[in-house]
Amino acid sequence: MKSATVPIFLRLLFPSLCWNMPAGQKKIYLTFDDGPHPEITPKVLQILSDYQVKATFFCVGQNVEKYPETYQNILSSGHLTGNHTFNHSKGWKVSLNDYLDNTAKAAKLIRSDYFRPPHGRITFRQICALKKQYKIVMWTVLSYDFDKETLPEVCLSYVLKHAKDGSIIVFHDSEKAKKNMLFALP
Repeated sequence: MKSATVPIFLRLLFPSLCWNMPAGQKKIYLTFDDGPHPEITPKVLQILSDYQVKATFFCVGQNVEKYPETYQNILSSGHLTGNHTFNHSKGWKVSLNDYLDNTAKAAKLIRSDYFRPPHGRITFRQICALKKQYKIVMWTVLSYDFDKETLPEVCLSYVLKHAKDGSIIVFHDSEKAKKNMLFALP
């Protein structure tokens, strides 16, 4: 079985990253990565509106550039956005300068103080450079909505079983996550 939660050693290794929000308010925090997507993001926005819920969308700059109306709909619906690099750059596979340039390119389109590294992969040097400008937000619970081997019911069970007060839940408003996410979100 996959681990839907982040191993404690990662939280200890990277204590300056935001892994969860304060408990005590009986809240969970919904986040969506990889959008905006012109067909899927509007469905997510409708579900959130139906339940009167706000979320944070960690957007890929390339998608914001392609779908500016969808991105604007996120903002006009009162949701927060965050930088998820320009083209979903894998932090472990690129140089520091390339990663920072990619993030800066996305920042021209995504005005936000929040950043989430694609795939959750980020180096110490990238953290040191980015935390001067961003709050780097990770997650408490990974829904596995993107995994084609994960059934929609299992995706939902990951979230329900592991979400606690203050948890940050990560979903994806992307084509590969559509089936699982749209089942689990409501």
